[in-house]
Amino acid sequence: MEAILADSVRNSLQQLMHRNAIFMCERLCAEFPSEKNLQLLASCYLQNNQAHCAYHILKGTHIAQCRYLFALACFQMDLLNEAESALSPNEPSAEVPNGAAGHFLLGLVYRHTDRKQSAINHFNQALSLDPLLWAAYEELCILGAAEEATLVFDDGASLFIQKQYLQRGMASHSSQATNEDNEITSNRTSVADDVSPKTLKHTYGNNLREISGNCYGTTSHQLSHGGPTSLPFYHTPSPMATQAQLSGVAPPPLCRNAQANGPNMRTYGADISQRVTINSAVAGPRRKFVDEGKLRKVSERLFSDSGQRRSMRLAGESLNANSNTTVVSGNGTSHSSKYFGGSKSNSGVSRSSTIRKSHPSSEIAYEGNHHEVYDESRLNFTSSTKSPGGDNRILEPEGATRSPNAVILSSSRVADGASVILGLLRLLGEGFRLSCLCRCQDALNIYTKLPEKHYNTGWVLSQVGKAYFEMVDYLKADRAFSRARIASPYSLDGMDIYSTVLYHLKEDMKLSYLAQELISTDRLAPQSWFAMGNCYSLQKDHETALKNFQRSVQLNSRFAYAHTLCGHEFVALEDFENGIKSYQSALRIDSRHYNAWYGLGMVYLRQEKFEFSEHHFRMAFQINPLSSVIMSYLGTALHALRRNDEALEMMERAVLADKENPLPRYQKANILLSMDNLDGALAVLEELKEYAPCESSVYALMGNIYKRRNMFDNAMLNFGLALDLKPSATDVALIKAAIEKLHVPDEIDDGDSSD
Repeated sequence: MEAILADSVRNSLQQLMHRNAIFMCERLCAEFPSEKNLQLLASCYLQNNQAHCAYHILKGTHIAQCRYLFALACFQMDLLNEAESALSPNEPSAEVPNGAAGHFLLGLVYRHTDRKQSAINHFNQALSLDPLLWAAYEELCILGAAEEATLVFDDGASLFIQKQYLQRGMASHSSQATNEDNEITSNRTSVADDVSPKTLKHTYGNNLREISGNCYGTTSHQLSHGGPTSLPFYHTPSPMATQAQLSGVAPPPLCRNAQANGPNMRTYGADISQRVTINSAVAGPRRKFVDEGKLRKVSERLFSDSGQRRSMRLAGESLNANSNTTVVSGNGTSHSSKYFGGSKSNSGVSRSSTIRKSHPSSEIAYEGNHHEVYDESRLNFTSSTKSPGGDNRILEPEGATRSPNAVILSSSRVADGASVILGLLRLLGEGFRLSCLCRCQDALNIYTKLPEKHYNTGWVLSQVGKAYFEMVDYLKADRAFSRARIASPYSLDGMDIYSTVLYHLKEDMKLSYLAQELISTDRLAPQSWFAMGNCYSLQKDHETALKNFQRSVQLNSRFAYAHTLCGHEFVALEDFENGIKSYQSALRIDSRHYNAWYGLGMVYLRQEKFEFSEHHFRMAFQINPLSSVIMSYLGTALHALRRNDEALEMMERAVLADKENPLPRYQKANILLSMDNLDGALAVLEELKEYAPCESSVYALMGNIYKRRNMFDNAMLNFGLALDLKPSATDVALIKAAIEKLHVPDEIDDGDSSD
């Protein structure tokens, strides 16, 4: 009965029939209460997005996989302290459950509790256990602590993947051979295992949204040809043990919290199951792997020590030495994994007041090698003999082994596959790392080296759009995001940035259409309400925009950019106190979210708290040292503190960073004017007129300079040009006041204003 119920639950999960799985699993737990069955029930609830149910079911359980599922439920419910307690070992020698996925989840907990170094250590340990765990490298990039992708996804990682792959293939083959002994007596045809990446693709997970399904202990198993097995398929005292015993695939290496100088977990050739003592607070750096020569030795040992595949216990029959050889090959059993979702804070970008001019798009040359996908390698082992009664039985001679050519073919294909995958990850990883370091042009150069079929995917095009956005090239960003929408119309990743691009371009129709599309696609996605907030903000309806941004935060409390734009709307409503709180909330989520530092600097600048303003602008500048806007406002704060030399130097750097941004030139002219360098200020403004011919403030400042030089005709001409360009009401009042006092000496004018 237990076997039937457990099999029904697993089949329902495989068919995504979660309600039926939950119902049948409740019957299973009522009839056969045990922690393994509670673990299965909790996995059903987690897959049905009911983390609170899994939380109450697993509270107080002790086995490793139950602790991992409990921590995952706690993380989704924002109970980070309980998640940490479930994952952190009580003893120094205890293990973090679920290997690389467990370390990744613990790293997320540390990151969101502002323990950056501990988070970095666990993300590095997760990568050490699984070089293909992209999500861990992605988090390291967001924290600004990632190594170059060429050092992470290197040849050592390739050797590590090959070793694990071949070892699992051999373990699977040995397990199947044991079961086939019984199948021979019942006249069944035996099938050789297939050592291919497809067979083992369920071993590792991708990110919190794709954490490996093996942690739930729900691996499906079917009895082959009705033959008996050495272990009931529903008996799963430990999910790790279950996969090793049932599927024949060795479990991934168990990881421990690392000690600074402890054994190297990424050393190729070490025993995978070796226990390593690691301190969770301080972890040593990732080490390199040994050379390829050791791989060959290990691979040869794996194949040569495998021994006999099956025995020949057929009663009353003997082999004919001259029997004809028959080749039989088959595919290995594949197991399905179910993945669960987690939150990820979006990378933020600041709203800049400058819109770049259009530039013709240049043709992108795609580089890189295009590799064909290898077919699964099939190994041939069996021979057939004819029985005296005329029965043809497919058997393998005693002591039969793999042919050397088959072994070499399989190893070479595994090596080629690992090399292709890691080569792709090197490009994607280096591009993402450079983008997180705000080196956007370098990131774009890396992305153009991708094969065309990968470049034209939604994720890559969104990253290209973000890079152009950070470079204040909104027209190219718009084109990149439009292509991303065509490639992945169902994906909402990056749409928060796209809506901000349209906001800066003042494309109100396109922005409104995008917001409506996102709402119709997924009303519960934070990006949908984020785009709606940008739409209302463009219409100057700041109260409604604020409500939409707050709705986005409600749907994802770890959405740092939404917190930042809440701060922008509060500031627009002159509510500086709540604006500061929103910016601080964004920084608690992501301390490298430079837009929040920039927002705080702007608030303190408006409040004339220049020391605080300079500090926050400098923090933003340290994170994004290539932003012309941040440099301009940092120079403005320095000028307000009467540090004019530093301010001028910063303005020069801002001009070099973006020659099309008029703000640093205008501020540089103001600084020179305050230093009584009238000729220098006038020369800067004359140059600025070429870049911003319709900016009224440029002509107003030139009018003031001509007035101070007693060139009243030129002053009146520039004041008139400033009024013709329809400035704001405040600027109109200032310009008219300057015209009225045109012939009043500056000394008297200053004295009247001081009175």
